[in-house]
Amino acid sequence: MVIAKTRRNNILLAVFFIALAGAGVLWYLFTEKVGDTSKEKAEYTMGAQDLIAEFKKNDSLANKKYAEKIIEVSGIVTAVEPADTTANLKMADSTGSSVIFAFQQQHLAEAKMVKVGERVSVKGSCSGGAYSEILETEYITFKRCALSK
Repeated sequence: MVIAKTRRNNILLAVFFIALAGAGVLWYLFTEKVGDTSKEKAEYTMGAQDLIAEFKKNDSLANKKYAEKIIEVSGIVTAVEPADTTANLKMADSTGSSVIFAFQQQHLAEAKMVKVGERVSVKGSCSGGAYSEILETEYITFKRCALSK
């Protein structure tokens, strides 16, 4: 009887410490700050049309090569989608395939000033690309973007 009670207390204590460690890990992950992309060095620099072509050729290989890497992409803006807390810029090719850039909070004002038809360079973390069977287009998304100077 005493052994069972001690064993139960040890198990409860172990569960408590595991839960406490898990809560600590979650807190760290949810409060982690991401650095300003404009101050990071780009691993690749390329034109939007070249990036789209590479994803069209083989999106699996391109995803392996570019996913979660900082890339500087230049091209002509084909769409600007401003909102209250975010802004997206798009660069597309003639088939409708596009690169979509989501801007960091501190760079929203700059992004909202960009006009369709303007040539810009954008630095961001590539989230990867995918092919849409329905639209028959490739789309490549970026997060934490900033305009390059």
